Amino acid sequence: MNSRYALDGSNAKMLGVCAGLARTTGWDVTAIRIGAVLATLFLFGPFGILLYLLTAWIADAS
Repeated sequence: MNSRYALDGSNAKMLGVCAGLARTTGWDVTAIRIGAVLATLFLFGPFGILLYLLTAWIADAS
C-alpha cells in the first residue's frame, strides 16, 4: 500500500484513476471500477463523471 495517490497509467482502462486508487489502497482494481460505476449511476450521477475527470486532471501520473 502506497501512502501517496498517483494515477496508474500501466493498468489504466481510461485515465488510470481507479487503477491508482486500487494501487494506493491495496484493493482489487476490478472492485474499485465496479464500485465507481455503481456509485456514478446510483449516487453521484453527472457529478461522478466530473469528479473522475477532475481527479485525472489534478493527480500526479506515475
